[in-house]
Amino acid sequence: MITQWFQPEPHFKGLGFAKALQAMGHDVEVLTGFPNYPGGKVYPGYRVGLRKNEVMDGIPVTRGYIYPSHDSSALRRIANYVSFALSSTVLALTLRKPDVVYVYTPPMTAALPAVALRLLRRVPFVPDVQDLWPDTLAATGMVNNPRVLGLIGWWTNFSLRRATRIVVLSAGFRQRLLDRGIRVPIAVVHNWAPSEIVDVARTLPAPPAPGVRPFTILFAGNMGKAQGLDVVLKAAELLQREGSTVRFALIGGGVERGHLKQRIDDLQLHNVDFHEPLHPSKMGEVFANADALLVHLRADPLFEITIPSKIQAYLAIGRPVILGVRGDAADMVRDAKAGVSFDPDSHLGLVAAVKQIFALSPSDRADMGAAGQRFYNERLAFDIGVAAIERELCAAAERR
Repeated sequence: MITQWFQPEPHFKGLGFAKALQAMGHDVEVLTGFPNYPGGKVYPGYRVGLRKNEVMDGIPVTRGYIYPSHDSSALRRIANYVSFALSSTVLALTLRKPDVVYVYTPPMTAALPAVALRLLRRVPFVPDVQDLWPDTLAATGMVNNPRVLGLIGWWTNFSLRRATRIVVLSAGFRQRLLDRGIRVPIAVVHNWAPSEIVDVARTLPAPPAPGVRPFTILFAGNMGKAQGLDVVLKAAELLQREGSTVRFALIGGGVERGHLKQRIDDLQLHNVDFHEPLHPSKMGEVFANADALLVHLRADPLFEITIPSKIQAYLAIGRPVILGVRGDAADMVRDAKAGVSFDPDSHLGLVAAVKQIFALSPSDRADMGAAGQRFYNERLAFDIGVAAIERELCAAAERR
């Protein structure tokens, strides 16, 4: 496994996934960087160096040099990605030759050592495409220079064409790669929810009865430009003027966190609670007090073919979902009968969706949440996704 992020960083296709493959009888090793995500600061117990070998729950892990950063500076973020790409490529060529390489995100940098192994040692690799570069970089505003985007696009296509098989998270991603002329076999394998979230979901009580506390809409996760959470504050402002008792709770980190806190103060919003980020395993009480869970991405063609991993987590939790994303994500929530959708970037649409959920009876909301949880368990759960990816890895190794 080659991935820039790995435990102790919060990464759901990390150690648990590696151990599951090992339990299937495979010999699994990991090549990754020094843990610094999402805060950009190296974790306690680690010091950045050229190389570190360790064993985590029986999984050998090799860590290569990385420039720790995860802020809004494009140059520092580039240094973060490029440093891992170069160090992991050097290390990959020194490790025991594998039968197949599984490549996780980010797609451009983690692919470099895999391509080197493919070209120099004839090792097949299977990238798991979670972000479409350069599309994602342009959509989030991280990179705007057309020449740089063109170079990134060339490298992404070059590396994907040298893969033996490809895993993507949505049918829209698969079609986009086909449109790019990628003719490698492509399998759609939906993401699963982090194990810590699933563990929380198993013990989560029903929401307290109406009147015990305010009706709460929860957003949990990264607060970046792609999430466009200004729409939440606009909706909260309108609901506050109308005298609604609905409250929003925002919990997480990200480059927009400071901006959002300042906007809450500027607008004098009293119906928005802002919380520090918590580890997923500590989210039980937060989810227990939520009546509905919010997902939003800015209106962009790219986001119409992505499925934020937050959706799988929300379905597993078993609360109604309020979704401001078009396309594949909306299709999933609709098929699960797990919530309501609104047009992204529309605070009026969000207000209408909130009112729709609020107007349901507690039993109807419980049924909606249970339908989402059932959909997750039957179609998206960990064992289902692991088995699907394992089939692709075995097929790639057999083809060699």
